[in-house]
Amino acid sequence: MSETFARLVVVGSLNVDSTSYVEHFPAPGETVESTGFAVALGGKGTNQAVAAHLAGVPTRLIARVGDDSSGDFALQTLTALGLPTQGVGRLPGITTGVAQITVAGSGENTVIVTAGANGQLDAELGPADTEAIAAAELLLSQGEIPAPTIEALAATAREAGTRFVLNLAPPIAIDAAALAGCDPLVVNEHEARAVGLVPDAAAADGAEPSIERWLELAASAVAAGRCRSLVITLGSAGAVAADADGSWHRQAPRVTPVDTTGAGDCFTGTLAAFLAEGRGLAEATGLAAAAGALSVQGRGTVGSYAGRDAVLAFAAEHGLAGPGLDGTGLTDTATVEAR
Repeated sequence: MSETFARLVVVGSLNVDSTSYVEHFPAPGETVESTGFAVALGGKGTNQAVAAHLAGVPTRLIARVGDDSSGDFALQTLTALGLPTQGVGRLPGITTGVAQITVAGSGENTVIVTAGANGQLDAELGPADTEAIAAAELLLSQGEIPAPTIEALAATAREAGTRFVLNLAPPIAIDAAALAGCDPLVVNEHEARAVGLVPDAAAADGAEPSIERWLELAASAVAAGRCRSLVITLGSAGAVAADADGSWHRQAPRVTPVDTTGAGDCFTGTLAAFLAEGRGLAEATGLAAAAGALSVQGRGTVGSYAGRDAVLAFAAEHGLAGPGLDGTGLTDTATVEAR
């Protein structure tokens, strides 16, 4: 299949990640020694495109890089991964986006992002990109590019009849009409609260909502027309999903996390890939949970993502794959310790 007719089109950010590994995060004014350092490809859009590509779905990435050495590195890395680069434009006089990441011994991370060329990804796409979106089954974007671009993408997808998936991370203000067309909208529990999707999610005593409550909140958001379908990732509790047909909880297998950086992107890219392949929301959410659990067991972002066969086998092993996942109840697998 030519890249123009990719089944999935991802429009989003491309960064070069600089990651330092430490025993613990430094307190203000404290200096700590790094136990390791790595430079790698990153950015939510790119991470998700790589995850989808590894899931075996033909994917086109539309992104922007600068004309600096980081841009060279990004294009070379994408080529090595086998992901086509025709949709990645180079902007003269602009720096490529960067992310400064710190990973503690617990596997938790902090991230500082400098947008660079990502901030120049405007709504005016070239003819080849527009044709690719019209021909695709699904269009995926994220909150790391300008809000007007996301809103224009939602309109383009609607006009073309292409399914639109938005990972609203980080949470930014998006027109309600654009959110209403998301199928699904993908957020974590913090992002869901930040954008007011689940304003009553926090219990009065400060306790976290139960899974049953999250399912109710997700279903209510869909019923109210806030989005066509909704996926909320819940860290160690897995993820809940809802659409017009019902709501589901998918629990990820227990693993020992090494590095949680990019696990959410792995989840979203895998979810989009299997939706584009024609699988239902319940099954795609389970497969995405399996992919995310696999990714936290290795260091880095895209370098820790597993291929299609490994994801399918791991999901089957833990009861997260197959057409029988039709929303008839909760899975009984154990939880992942950190995501």
